[in-house]
Amino acid sequence: MDYKELLKRAKKNMPQTEDRGRLEIPAAVVSSTKRQTTIKNFSSIVKTIRREPSHLAKFLFKELATPGTVSGDELLLQSKISSSIISQRINDYINEFVMCKECGKPDTTLVKKDYFVVIKCEACGAQRTLKNIKS
Repeated sequence: MDYKELLKRAKKNMPQTEDRGRLEIPAAVVSSTKRQTTIKNFSSIVKTIRREPSHLAKFLFKELATPGTVSGDELLLQSKISSSIISQRINDYINEFVMCKECGKPDTTLVKKDYFVVIKCEACGAQRTLKNIKS
């Protein structure tokens, strides 16, 4: 057998991998008033991505340059922000703090080791140090 035949056979025998398609993040339900924006389904978003609400909230406060609070199932932002910008920032968070850079799967956990936060993939075992979210 030559190399190409072996490669075809190996690809055929590989299990089919599911990528980010299986991570179905609910679209942010956003309502705005003159001076405030509310993400109504914030708790379902953090539950889907398996992260602490405070971590995602801190990231959004920094990236959107606005203060806010977590109130029950909602996230209250103290300025008017469009839903498309909020959705983009949530996707940025998922790419940085949820998805594994090695295998591309969302099966990760955040682990605190000494002074660092490490993202550990449960699927492939990869680990990497994360940047800290500064206030």
